[in-house]
Amino acid sequence: MANEKNPVLICDCEGTMRLNTKGLSKALGNADVLPHTSLCRSQVEALSSAAAGHASLTVACTQEIPVFLEVLENHDPAPAVTYVNIRERAGWSHEGEKATQKIAALIAEAQIRVEPAKSMILSSEGVLLILGRDEKAMVAARRLSERLNVSLVFVDAAGKDVMPSRLMDIPVFKGRLDRAEGHLGHFEVSFTTLAPCLPSSKEGFSFQSTGRESKLTVDLILDLSGGDPLFSAPEKRDGYFNPALNDPLAIERALFDLADMVGEFEKPKYVIYDKSICAHSRNSIAGCSICVDLCPTGAVSPADEMVAYDPYICAGCGSCAGSCPTGAAEYTMPNGIDVLARLRTLLGTYLKAGGGNPVLMVHDREYGDEMIGLMARTGRGLPANVLPFLLNEVTQAGLDFLLAAVAYGAAKVEFLAPPHKREEQHGLKAQIELSNEILDGLGYGKDRLALIEETDPDGVEDLLYALSTQTFTGTATFKALGNKRQRLNQILESLHQQAPQPVDVIDLGKGAPFGAVVIDAEGCTLCLSCVNACPVKALRDNPDAPELKFQESNCIQCGLCKSTCPEKVISLSPRIDFKAISAQAIILKQESPFHCIRCDKPFGVGSTIEKMIEKMSTHSMFQEPRSLDRLRMCDDCRVIDMTEGETHPWASKQRGTKTTDDYLKEREELRQQAARAMEEDSSEEDQG
Repeated sequence: MANEKNPVLICDCEGTMRLNTKGLSKALGNADVLPHTSLCRSQVEALSSAAAGHASLTVACTQEIPVFLEVLENHDPAPAVTYVNIRERAGWSHEGEKATQKIAALIAEAQIRVEPAKSMILSSEGVLLILGRDEKAMVAARRLSERLNVSLVFVDAAGKDVMPSRLMDIPVFKGRLDRAEGHLGHFEVSFTTLAPCLPSSKEGFSFQSTGRESKLTVDLILDLSGGDPLFSAPEKRDGYFNPALNDPLAIERALFDLADMVGEFEKPKYVIYDKSICAHSRNSIAGCSICVDLCPTGAVSPADEMVAYDPYICAGCGSCAGSCPTGAAEYTMPNGIDVLARLRTLLGTYLKAGGGNPVLMVHDREYGDEMIGLMARTGRGLPANVLPFLLNEVTQAGLDFLLAAVAYGAAKVEFLAPPHKREEQHGLKAQIELSNEILDGLGYGKDRLALIEETDPDGVEDLLYALSTQTFTGTATFKALGNKRQRLNQILESLHQQAPQPVDVIDLGKGAPFGAVVIDAEGCTLCLSCVNACPVKALRDNPDAPELKFQESNCIQCGLCKSTCPEKVISLSPRIDFKAISAQAIILKQESPFHCIRCDKPFGVGSTIEKMIEKMSTHSMFQEPRSLDRLRMCDDCRVIDMTEGETHPWASKQRGTKTTDDYLKEREELRQQAARAMEEDSSEEDQG
């Protein structure tokens, strides 16, 4: 929140907005709000003066950031400046006079410090592979060869009608594509056959009759082959350009961008991954594969028991993190805790200042900011109760965000999703559907959250102005902390406490990440295979007694316990039990310890041991009763009993010290045995 030490500089942009300075100051906790009319021009010295006396300040303008940076560059120390757009998002509206609470909320939200995402460096030395079929590829190769190290491969039988250059300064090949993988700075393109062109090429390129299997490693790829893209979601693969051959403007743009792609490029690391709570697989048994199924670029792939995230391929859509039930995948731009802090501040400031019926409109920077700008400049602008909320990608929003928005007071949550990214919105749609199901079950009403399908600015504007008023809004102010599951439990408890109809249990559909594990206790042998398979510690054992415990607030219904159970006595019940969120783990099955039949030491579970005896009783090695009895013994007694058995290879006879007489006696016995054998052989010959 702003205060006297951190002034807020506002500007009515040459009288095009009506700003209530006193109202803003009060809504921001009596902050020092300084009004201006032309802060970026005639009153720019006011910024310099504020910077000289304060370590940090807020400037309510983003259009003129370059001007402000130039003014502040000579200040030492430079103040920490927060920039926020209140013009297109609030002031330039037909309801701009009513937007004081909204402007205060936008300023307060902007002042929340968020942890920046970590970044990586991708390096390109300008090694470019062009794949083509006709003269377009040759022209592109000639133009780019002045800036890049270019190789040209005509795909399949192409290139015969392309006139060779007088100076062959570009390597030209004919090849049959096999596959491609990699990223900007390190692509690997494999060919089943690759043959160089012949120097004798005359009217068109001719190639060696025989090629060989080859792999080319390059930094960049320009695909003008006209075939299927080499990668899924090709527009998201940095360093790969696949313009439509019938779109000269797209080809020209690709050539323009490629010419400068030499050097080091910074790329955010959008997702961090915690394999310890990943539910993808255990012991080669499949569990959750949501992230693998949703990833449009193939950056997430199965890797033994876990999944592998390739940060160099990841394009940052956030679908994996938004839909991950455990929080193993966490979005970092910004992280979930910082996003919820912004959300809490935005809605809390708006409501505390007297705003009503807040509609949260979630948008991205590219499509969303452009749409908001168009509505503000050419239409009615956003209604005064519509609070825009910027995310890097709308698809990064998960259950914790969606439900928290309602708990913190949003009457409606509308997602302004880019139409060209609709194929990436399956995860978000599923999260919205589940959230609405939970909210409806608690009496908050149906369809509190929705996707805006309209793409025309006027249509979006009409939709927002026509939204009906909800009868109930949340009033929560808690700080959501911890991992995703812990945040979700806090949010669910808050929603239940505020609910118009606070039922204790809501039954959910199959696949919901909440629910109970049901055990057929009579058939359970307490083998605890399910405990070892559970990735989130929903199922637990007791190291001091034969018990199986269950913590429902942790369960994500991945099904690994059910698939792992050798007795097939586990079933799943998707639901939310609000009483179980804060409850202790319950005991699903318990038994008294089994006691060794030899030393009476407790060492196992009776049902497990008897089940093992039942299964082994038909085995050839356990036909003797004594062999089966050993299964009822502890480890120590089992070994002792085996060494005492007469028929066991480990069994031993009474041993003593051998003397010379003993050796002479054994020698005499052997001599007598040999003599008897010779007599028997001689007798058999006489009879013959």
